[in-house]
Amino acid sequence: MINAERIEQLISVFGSLDENIKRIEREFGVHITNRDTELKVQGDEEAADKGARAIEGLLSLAAKGEVIDEQKVRYLIDLVNTGNEEKINEIAKDVVCITAKGKPVKAKTIGQQKYLKAIGKNTITIGVGPAGTGKTYLAVAMAVAAFRAKAVNRIILTRPAVEAGERLGFLPGDLQNKVDPYLRPLYDALFDMLGTDTYNKYVERGNIEVAPLAYMRGRTLDDSFIILDEAQNTTREQMKMFLTRLGFGSKIVITGDITQIDLPPDKTCGLKEALRVLDGVSDIAICRLTASDVVRHALVQKIVAAYERYEQKKPPVPGKTFHQRKREK
Repeated sequence: MINAERIEQLISVFGSLDENIKRIEREFGVHITNRDTELKVQGDEEAADKGARAIEGLLSLAAKGEVIDEQKVRYLIDLVNTGNEEKINEIAKDVVCITAKGKPVKAKTIGQQKYLKAIGKNTITIGVGPAGTGKTYLAVAMAVAAFRAKAVNRIILTRPAVEAGERLGFLPGDLQNKVDPYLRPLYDALFDMLGTDTYNKYVERGNIEVAPLAYMRGRTLDDSFIILDEAQNTTREQMKMFLTRLGFGSKIVITGDITQIDLPPDKTCGLKEALRVLDGVSDIAICRLTASDVVRHALVQKIVAAYERYEQKKPPVPGKTFHQRKREK
């Protein structure tokens, strides 16, 4: 028997049309009933125990004022299945920053929490993982938080435009207009955090810069929070160039997904090489987010997992040893 402190918490936990409770029932094969603020979980002993732990976790989140959505329920079920449901309370603690609409930005998974802590602690952080894990969005949130706290004077967001290739010439406008479509995810994150008017004000003052990676060459970036997005599309030379732009009082976050490389076959991926070269270097953190950290639509998590299984089953590349293939990964 589980008791909720307030009926409002139960309403939040049950969700629209009891969808959250139904998901827990399906996952663990249990039946959940309630009377007033009391919940009863029925099923075999192990299943009932897991169902009860999942509900208790959701109640603890509701008590902290957290909005219970599909992602939180799915993630809590995963934590219960691995015996880590107590960690759900750690995630709800720290707010990174507040968006322009007053929405708090915080980690939604243990992996994201470790990622945010690494950014706060280290000068350079490399975050790798599949689509939907919040790599870029959380990095921008940390940059905005550092800027608001006056820890840095500038926010610089950059990404390579290799996927443009020769097609840049077919886009209208000058070079900035041509590369803007490839920088759109960075703009979207900044608009969400700051609002359009505030963003434009800071751009005019030079406090915010969003530019393709090629614009970084020859510069030394002091007192800046610098984010390199889509780093899997950097070459070896571009990555080295970017890393050596680091100036005094600055912080760098590099994000990428090594399963989505758009480089020509004859080019060495700068991100893959950096992961090998910089592993173990002090003041540099490498965070690996996984499919369990995906916070988009539930289907995205399934797609990522399906591709991971497919890659593991692919036949070996002819002429390459196991260790060579492992190093390339």
